[in-house]
Amino acid sequence: MKVSFRWFGEKEDTVTLNQIKQIPGMDGIVGALYDVPVGEVWPLEKVQQLKQHVLNAGLNLEVIESVNVHEDIKLGLSTRDAYIQNYQQTLRHLATVGIKVVCYNFMPIFDWTRTDLAKPLPDGSNVLAFQRNLIDSIDPLQFAEQVEHNSNGYPLPGWEPERMKTIKRLFTLYESVSEEDLFNHLQYFLENVIPVAEECDIKLAIHPDDPPWSVFKLPRIVTNKENLARIVNLVDSPYNGLTLCSGSLGANPNNNVPEIFREFLHRDRVPFVHVRNIKIEENGDFAEASHRGQDGSLDIYGIVKALHDYGFTGYIRPDHGRMIWDEKARPGYGLYDRALGVMYLLGIWDCLVREKSSAFHRIEEKK
Repeated sequence: MKVSFRWFGEKEDTVTLNQIKQIPGMDGIVGALYDVPVGEVWPLEKVQQLKQHVLNAGLNLEVIESVNVHEDIKLGLSTRDAYIQNYQQTLRHLATVGIKVVCYNFMPIFDWTRTDLAKPLPDGSNVLAFQRNLIDSIDPLQFAEQVEHNSNGYPLPGWEPERMKTIKRLFTLYESVSEEDLFNHLQYFLENVIPVAEECDIKLAIHPDDPPWSVFKLPRIVTNKENLARIVNLVDSPYNGLTLCSGSLGANPNNNVPEIFREFLHRDRVPFVHVRNIKIEENGDFAEASHRGQDGSLDIYGIVKALHDYGFTGYIRPDHGRMIWDEKARPGYGLYDRALGVMYLLGIWDCLVREKSSAFHRIEEKK
């Protein structure tokens, strides 16, 4: 597997490429162009500049997260074809610099949703957290304003100000969109972009909804094993893949995350993986935790073992971390705890490699 680290660019990230490079086992970064409005073509020159900048730092850039999908595509409006054509052209530009995976999501209006961007933990760190009753009792526009106010001055991916300005209009448009409609709109999108992805040798990898249930009564479909299976069958191609995110899927205790990993690794539909841990309360609220299995509710060892058992050669990154050691950074995306997460994941992986090697030698000795 190839270990990567999400990076938001020199102007928008407190973490430097030099710091990322010093994390043992690090192969490359997961990047994007954050200054291009959703729906527009990513300029080839900017794509080339980003690639060269990363290469100059001694790292690779083979994964993009995200080329966001315009709301008109999710809504199935007549204007969607122009945005799909732009998406196709962006894929062609990314192919020229050797991009192999593009992560995207299909969540209406809001991207990932948290009610607290800095929940204090007993150890003095703080984390992203979700409290159900707060979501149920707050106006969506007011909620978006709170997210912006508590983001430490950083534009958060999926919560861009230009998108938030259109909330009222979008909620009106989504009133008539069901989950079945959203599946149909996703199928239309995939039928048009997967042939270009195949042409470009870029695997598209849809990210699970975060959290994996309806928020503000909006439809959400990337939520469980059954829906993931339906999505990969919408267009039967190895280029129609999944970004399996342990924390997103794991927020619903009914989702057996290691089992889901094994199912789609077996189908060879997992080019990209996010691993993080969360602590789930009895009432369904959750807060993010360190990657260490004992600190949360998810079987991180079981997830990494699934990857190892299937000989995973794709890309993996540590997902949101705690804010520790007085670090001031974009919520969830500091350096220190994500770097610790990398070492925990690699520690499990290295043990599995050694166990497999020892088992092989024992078999050979018995022959």
